Amino acid sequence: MRTAAAVHVAAGSMLLTTLAAAPAGAGTPAAPSAAEARGTAVAAARAAGRGIDFGTCPAEQQLPGTVRCGTVSVPLDYARPDGRQIRLTVSRARATGKDPDNGKRKVRRQGSLVHNPGGPGANGMYFPMTGALPEWKRIAAAYDLVGYAPRGVGRSAPLSCTDPGSFHTAPTNAPVHPSEADKRKRVARAKAYARGCAERTGNSLRHYNSLNNARDLDVLRAALGENRLTFLGSSYGTYLGALYVTMFPSHVRRMVFDAAVNPDPEQIWYRNNLDQSAAFEDRWADFRAWVARHDDVYGLGDTARKVQTGYETARARLAKDPAGGKVGPEQLQAALLQAGYYDDHWPHRAWALSAYLTGDPAPLVELAQAYPEAAAEAENSRAVYLAVECNDAPWPTDWAVWDRDNTRLARRAPFETWANVWTNLPCAYWKAPRQRPLDVRAGRGELPPTLILAAERDAAAPYDGALELHRRLAGSTLVTERDAGSHGIAGGPNACVNGHLEAYLLDGRVPGRRASCAPHPEPRPEPRTRPVEHHAG
Repeated sequence: MRTAAAVHVAAGSMLLTTLAAAPAGAGTPAAPSAAEARGTAVAAARAAGRGIDFGTCPAEQQLPGTVRCGTVSVPLDYARPDGRQIRLTVSRARATGKDPDNGKRKVRRQGSLVHNPGGPGANGMYFPMTGALPEWKRIAAAYDLVGYAPRGVGRSAPLSCTDPGSFHTAPTNAPVHPSEADKRKRVARAKAYARGCAERTGNSLRHYNSLNNARDLDVLRAALGENRLTFLGSSYGTYLGALYVTMFPSHVRRMVFDAAVNPDPEQIWYRNNLDQSAAFEDRWADFRAWVARHDDVYGLGDTARKVQTGYETARARLAKDPAGGKVGPEQLQAALLQAGYYDDHWPHRAWALSAYLTGDPAPLVELAQAYPEAAAEAENSRAVYLAVECNDAPWPTDWAVWDRDNTRLARRAPFETWANVWTNLPCAYWKAPRQRPLDVRAGRGELPPTLILAAERDAAAPYDGALELHRRLAGSTLVTERDAGSHGIAGGPNACVNGHLEAYLLDGRVPGRRASCAPHPEPRPEPRTRPVEHHAG
């Protein structure tokens, strides 16, 4: 499931994504093995003894001097804790201890707040920088802000499945309703990518999965000197957190799930992707309606239908003559897809589309082109994303199942459906063994209170996922931002949401079982400007 998970300004990536027959091999969820549980305990005890030697961060991370970096060793295979070790990179900004509203007042340190930004495949090393933002200063006063690169990501035993130099192929066409010839080409490409993952990674490939990510999180907790974990997971990070509370309930202090993914074992991950594609159609409609309301600025039409016509006109032109020789229909769709993740992307994307249709391709080229210098990072993110999701669960291995389900879905949700298929299709041809997803749940009294944050119209993590996680975790609180669709709302523009987040992290207070917040204001149209965008992905 693709997601561009974020803590509003901190980090991004790619996310995961009940219309299909059960994926091949689906069955009763499995429990982690006793050997892996023992191995995790051994690794955590070692990490607690060694700690983390924080020092200067690598220059390529471009982190400020207030952020320090280190590493923590974890077993590649937790069933063999004395076997091969891999090193995860970790970043930390110490709690400031200063009340931002009263510089003379000291704030009690409450330990480490660890963040996972999602993906899977997102790099969380930049999370400590959020402490400089106004929305985070009260939390940064009380907590060390800790980010890390999960196994496979960045410098943490990085994965790669193909030559990064050939990863970005642009411009490319992307038919909304692909022909049989188009499909055959994509199937061949997916098979080659899956084969490359197996050839480049070998037997290690099976160990890149969500259960091991949860075990790594417990080792990181121990290395930080924390008896219990305070954690903020965004997007896929919520699934990681849900696994953690199921596997290590006694190690939980406070847990925030931001943009919750549906953890139902039957949803992981094939059905979640179908639901995501359907939800993106609704959010794409929200964007088009907003553009239509500002026709006086963008000139794309005063109805959502007219804006759609403009988009289709751009696709047709780009198929014949790519903008700048670099932007074809697939690059256009990928750029506008970000409008489905975050509404603060709406003004710039509307302007780029408008400018292109009126003869100025430069804004669209700037927005949508792929940059060769970023290819290695992008390919690494995709490799980890696929390794984790393909390993996590059974997937249909018959192309006919994918074709049937998505052909049906694309009739009513054409914007994202086939692009999502092409992202995930290597899982149909995966070479490593598939796991059965853990049955996430916690009974009453098994956990301290936990906090779930969700936007009602989130496309990347549809709202049903938050409801399902809330149902499975007794004692959890669900805070909903109504009529809003940003993917990740912690530390964003909604003061009501941030108030609940602060009350929980700083004082352990939750607003009962359910609470809701009015939506944050829609973005203002910004003609002929190039606003700074705060999300990666």
